Amino acid sequence: MPKSKRAKVVHLTQVDKKDKAHRQKLYTEIQTAIEAYPTILIFSVENMRNTYLKEVRTQFSDSRLFYAKTKIMAKALGTDAASEHLPGLAHLSKHVKGDVGMLCTPRPVEEVLSYFEEYSQTDYARAGVEAAYTFTIPAGIVYSLGGAVPASEDVPLPHSVETILRKWGMPTRLDKGKIMLNEEYTVCKEGETMNSNQTALLKIFGVAMAEFRIRPVAYWQSETGAVTVVNAPMEE
Repeated sequence: MPKSKRAKVVHLTQVDKKDKAHRQKLYTEIQTAIEAYPTILIFSVENMRNTYLKEVRTQFSDSRLFYAKTKIMAKALGTDAASEHLPGLAHLSKHVKGDVGMLCTPRPVEEVLSYFEEYSQTDYARAGVEAAYTFTIPAGIVYSLGGAVPASEDVPLPHSVETILRKWGMPTRLDKGKIMLNEEYTVCKEGETMNSNQTALLKIFGVAMAEFRIRPVAYWQSETGAVTVVNAPMEE
């Protein structure tokens, strides 16, 4: 009888060795990129989404973008004068904290800063983030956009969704196949931290509150070895 694949044993010692090799490979790749490009930029990420980060990678195909553990990136740069890989990089490593990445690029700094200033993508919010604004669904028939547009320009939500809405906290009921609210219902309030039920409801009504942005924090240039601070790092 063939052995079950589910019963396969994975030794933790093997996993540790693989992780160590991966970290060392990444460390080497970062230092190689540091030597190859004249500008090293540290950037912070707000509302991280892999899809949009891949989009940025594509836009900077002539560069190297690293979004890895901060300890590895900081160590590759060097944390003090004695360990810095190239002169001045220890000052840059001080900014490698929080939700940040590193861009090694041949492009002019002004071009890079301008790109990130203009680039943003809107997406559905996730649990744990603050509501950008208050979203309230009016009483009566529940429409697909939750009252964001006039009823004449919208369509009622299908009755099959009603049980899901109630599961996520909306006090709805069915009346002749229509989902109804006896009184207006506030899904979220501006500035308040949202839970998973709230973000699920926002998605149902097509409300995207999260904005993916990359904000330059500081950059180093090989020609001078100087570090220029652009913005303070975002809080985690």
